[in-house]
Amino acid sequence: MNRKKRITMDSLKLNNLPLRYKLIVHFLLISILPSIGLGLLIGWTVDRIVENQSNENTIQLIGKVNSALENDVENLQKITYLISFDPGVQNFLVGKMKAQTANAGGESAEYNIRKFLQGFTTLSSEIAGIMVVNNKGDFISNEMYTRSGTSVTQEEWYQEAVDNKGIFKIIGHPYGRAVKSHVDYKESEVVSAVRAIIDPETQVVQGVVLVDLKLRVIAETARDVTLGKTGYLTVVDSSGDMIYAPQHPLLKTIPVDLLSETSGIASEKVDGRNIQMIYRTSPFTGWTTLGVFPMEESAYGVREITFNVVTFVFVVCMLGMTASFYLAYSISRPISQLMSFMSKAESGDLTIRYWGERSDEIGMLGRSFNTMLAQIARLLSLTEVQERQKREAELRSLQAHIKPHFLYNTLDTIHWMARSKGAEDIAEVVQSLSRLFRLGLSKGSDIVPLADELEHIVSYLKIQQVRYSTKLAYSIDVNPQLQEYYVLKLLLQPLVENAIYHGIKERRGPGHISIEVTETTGVLILTVRDNGAGIPEDRLVKLRQKLNQVGEELKSGEAEPYHLESTGSGYGILNVQARIRLTYGQEYGLHIDSELGTGTTVTVRHPIVRDSYNTVTKNL
Repeated sequence: MNRKKRITMDSLKLNNLPLRYKLIVHFLLISILPSIGLGLLIGWTVDRIVENQSNENTIQLIGKVNSALENDVENLQKITYLISFDPGVQNFLVGKMKAQTANAGGESAEYNIRKFLQGFTTLSSEIAGIMVVNNKGDFISNEMYTRSGTSVTQEEWYQEAVDNKGIFKIIGHPYGRAVKSHVDYKESEVVSAVRAIIDPETQVVQGVVLVDLKLRVIAETARDVTLGKTGYLTVVDSSGDMIYAPQHPLLKTIPVDLLSETSGIASEKVDGRNIQMIYRTSPFTGWTTLGVFPMEESAYGVREITFNVVTFVFVVCMLGMTASFYLAYSISRPISQLMSFMSKAESGDLTIRYWGERSDEIGMLGRSFNTMLAQIARLLSLTEVQERQKREAELRSLQAHIKPHFLYNTLDTIHWMARSKGAEDIAEVVQSLSRLFRLGLSKGSDIVPLADELEHIVSYLKIQQVRYSTKLAYSIDVNPQLQEYYVLKLLLQPLVENAIYHGIKERRGPGHISIEVTETTGVLILTVRDNGAGIPEDRLVKLRQKLNQVGEELKSGEAEPYHLESTGSGYGILNVQARIRLTYGQEYGLHIDSELGTGTTVTVRHPIVRDSYNTVTKNL
């Protein structure tokens, strides 16, 4: 019990220490101790990791070099196929070329083949020369020739191509062959590849294609890769002969018995030095690419890393101690200042401000403190202004309602006076107008029950029937359960007004307006249909475009719903469209279908709203 109490007291004493001392202790712990631990961990693991990493990187480099060499050799293979399929080369191989005469330009068939071969050496600068030999010993080449008195078919490279039965083969440096080049390349400067051309029907060898590849292509691929300080890449063939090696190689010859697998790591002791070899054999070319470097270079790298780590740990410890004191002071001092400012703000002095040019978190906190105080002062002032404006608005609203209420009360008086005099038609019109006016006010609410909206439109239609007499008839079809839903106020009146003035009025004979309300997949569908004159196609297209643009104008803030095209036809419809989309979003609104001489149908998509408090205005 005493021990627990002692631990608790010690922790309380630590928590009560000033922030400056806490920061110093923490900075020392998180800088010096991790640095020492990191140094020990690196010294323990670097010996293994560096070697493995070096070997993996070397293997990846060798793989990339092999891929580049395979790509070059694959291009040679494709060239031999293209040459063997050429009609002129085919005629030369079967002995028909001599019987051919010169073409219209005076060029012989042999000249055309040489031009054909010259094209490959021109396009592919890595090709030193190409020779095509038939089975009789005749040959055609653009850059190569043979010594007189020699039979090309007896050459070793020709026999290797025949033995390989039409499969492309690389035979390495062309040592001791009778074929020479006009450019006089040395035998060590080129690598030869051959492929026999076989008749597909008789399987008889018709000839051989010989291609010389410049060694500089291989050298450019391998010499840019260096391993350590003196390491390098070299390429040998399947017999261990050097295809490419730098000028001063560490190994004059490569022991083939050490390269028993397709890839691996081997070592050899030369002149008292341990030489490590990392190799990989290409299955396509048959060549082996080796990375050769002294093993002590890897150990030297480890020692250098260890020395750098120890130096780094020492410097970090010195800097950590110095930085701990400086950081603790630079952090704790402005925090103390902020605490002083906040205490004054708590006492009610909102004019206090933090003054400082720091750009770190403390400076940002101080500026945020200033912004907070300014925002509090602004909100207090704004609250006073809003309260005053609210009282003024309530007074104006009360004054604005006095006249409308007096007006429809007067209309009710006229209605009863007309009934007392027996003027029923005048009484009916006055009653409809009074009801229309009363429902239009709706006690200031923008959301009204569907039943009230329908009652409002019935009053409007009755007034219009008095004006148009038998020319106007109407019908309303709605499920009584749907009348409990809420809709935007004055939703149908602009649509019915357009139907009367632009449809029924322009029609010859009596017209009819039908209003239908249905519910489909959680959406209230209100349809206003007339059999009037209809809308011309060009006007209908423009009106639809205006309806579609309403949502974008509202979204960009370029227009207000009650100020869209305040003049011109379609204003009432555009106003309804703007109000719906502003309140409920782009997926709701109006759609117009019309046919000239038949009538117009306006369909309104309105969300299901079950009470006047359950509507949510969506941002466009």
